[in-house]
Amino acid sequence: MRKLAMIALGALLTGCAVGPTYQPPELELPASWPEAAVLETVDEAALGRWWRRFEDPVLDTLVDRALADNLELRLQAARVEEARARLGLARAEQLPTVGAQAEASRQRQPAAAIGIEGLEIPPRNLFSVAGVLSYELDLWGRLAREREAAAARLEGNAHALEAVRLGVVADVVVGYFGLRAAQRQLDIAERTLAARLEGVRIERLRHEAGMVDELALRQAESQLATTRAELPARRDELRRRETALGLLLGLSPAELVAAITLGGEPAAVTVLPERIPVELPSALLARRPDLRAAEAELVAANAGIGVAMASRLPQLNLAGLAGFAATRPGDLFSGDSESWSVGASVAAPVFDFGRGRSRVDAATAVREQAELRYRATVAIAIAEVRDALAFFESSGARLEAVSEQVAALRRTEELADIRYREGYVSIVELLDAQRALLAAELAEAQANADRFAATATLFKALGGGW
Repeated sequence: MRKLAMIALGALLTGCAVGPTYQPPELELPASWPEAAVLETVDEAALGRWWRRFEDPVLDTLVDRALADNLELRLQAARVEEARARLGLARAEQLPTVGAQAEASRQRQPAAAIGIEGLEIPPRNLFSVAGVLSYELDLWGRLAREREAAAARLEGNAHALEAVRLGVVADVVVGYFGLRAAQRQLDIAERTLAARLEGVRIERLRHEAGMVDELALRQAESQLATTRAELPARRDELRRRETALGLLLGLSPAELVAAITLGGEPAAVTVLPERIPVELPSALLARRPDLRAAEAELVAANAGIGVAMASRLPQLNLAGLAGFAATRPGDLFSGDSESWSVGASVAAPVFDFGRGRSRVDAATAVREQAELRYRATVAIAIAEVRDALAFFESSGARLEAVSEQVAALRRTEELADIRYREGYVSIVELLDAQRALLAAELAEAQANADRFAATATLFKALGGGW
C-alpha cells in the first residue's frame, strides 16, 4: 500500500502536459524542379559564404561590413536575446522560489478587543527573520508548455535572424552590382559625350570649309544634345544606388552624405558562377531559415493551446516558512525562538462564465493562423525558387545575346566611321550606328547586373548557406 502511494505521489508530482502534441503539417510538394539551369551537388562549405564565388574582394569587404553594422540585423539579434531571456524566465518558473523576509512591528491591543473590562495590555514588540519557499506543482504541464513555447520562439527568432542575414547579403550583392552597372553606364555616357563633342568640332570645321551642309552640322549637334541630356539621369541613378547600398551597410547619416568609394574600375571584371547548387523542393523546409522560423512559430502556437487548457484546471501550490521570531531582537536566534510552517493550497476556477473556454478557443485560432502562415510561406518559397531558376536562365541567355549584339554594333560603327570619313555615307548613317551602339552598351551593362542579381536571387531563394 505504501509503495502504491509513492507511485501515485510520483505521478502527481510529474504531472501530464495537456494540449495537442505538435505534428508537422502535411504538405504537397513537387517532386523536382523544372529543367532550367546547369545544377550541381550542394556543397555546404561553399554555400556558407556563397558570395565569395564572385571572387570580388570589394564585394567581400562590403558584405562583411553589412553583417557587422546593418541595423536590421542588429535589431533582429536583439530580438533573439529577448527570446533567450524569456526562455530563461520560463525555465525558472518551473523551479521553486526561495526568498527571505524580516519584519519588525510594535502593536497595542485595546482591552475592548479582548472583552475584559479594566485590563490594560501594554504595547508589544515582535521581530522575525524567516526564509520562504513557494512552489507550484506543474500537474497539467502548463509551465512545461510555456517553456516549450518560449523555446520555439527562441528558435524562431534565431532562424529569423538567419533569414534577415541571408536577405541582407543578397541585397548587398544586388545593390553592389547594380551600383557597378550604374557606374559603367555613366562611364559609357561620358565617353560617348566626349566622342560627340569631337564629332561636332569636326563637323563644324568641315561645314566652315564648305565640305558639308548645315544639316549635317545640326544633326551632329542634335545627337550631342541627346547624349548630354542622358547624363543627369545616369548621375541620379548612381547616387540613388549609393544611398541604398549605404543603408544596407549601416552607414551613419554623415557617411551617407559622402559618396561611397568602392575602389577598382567601374568596369572591373567579376567571375560569374556557371553552376548553382539546387536540392529537391522538400529540402527547402530544412534549408530556408524563413520556413524554419514559420514552423517554430507554429510550434509555439501549438504549445499555447496546452497553456490555455491547463489554466482551466486546478493548481496546487506548496509553501513553507522557517525562521525565528521574538519580542526582543536579542532573543531572535535563541533556541525557543524557532518558527516554521508548511502548507499547500489548491485553486481551481468554478464559474468563470466562459473565460477559460474563450482562452482555449483563442489559442486554437492562433494556432490555425500560424499553420496557414506556414503553408503560405512554403508556397511562396517554392514559387520564389521556380522564378529564380527562370530568371537565372533568362538572364544568362540575354547577357550572351546582348554581348554578341554589342560586338556586332561596335564593328558596324567602326565601318560606318571609316566610310563616312571616306565620303561613301552621310553622317546620318554614322549617327545611327553610334546611337545603336550606345543603346546596346547601356543594355549590356544592365544585362550584366541582372545576371549577378539573378545569381544572388537564386542563392537567396535556395536558402543560401547558414
